[in-house]
Amino acid sequence: MPLCQISLRAGKPDSYRQAIGDSLYQAMLEILEVPEDDQFMTISEHDEANFRHGSAYGVTRSADLVYFRIITFDGRAAEKKNRFFERLVELLAEKPGIRSEDVFVNLVESPRENWWAGYNLARPG
Repeated sequence: MPLCQISLRAGKPDSYRQAIGDSLYQAMLEILEVPEDDQFMTISEHDEANFRHGSAYGVTRSADLVYFRIITFDGRAAEKKNRFFERLVELLAEKPGIRSEDVFVNLVESPRENWWAGYNLARPG
């Protein structure tokens, strides 16, 4: 049950933002094995003055940079997380056409006891 926050520069069409959400959801379905219709996402747009980035770590980023913060249950192996990152980048390249250099992902793990999702469904029983 990941909680996803997506941030990008303002000005992209609805279809572009929809494609980002769709690509993220597809990668989560395929690799993280989330349940069908597990889509808890927000997309925030920022004007140029409020969206900063640099070329740290030898990566030349463009104004098309998209930040992803994905908070999820802990316990997934590093290999699975890496496959998720790779698949997300692959899907975003297909649609809406984002370069891998413009994808910045932070996966934050949190124990199940820190979650509430209605009817106590996220908690260990």
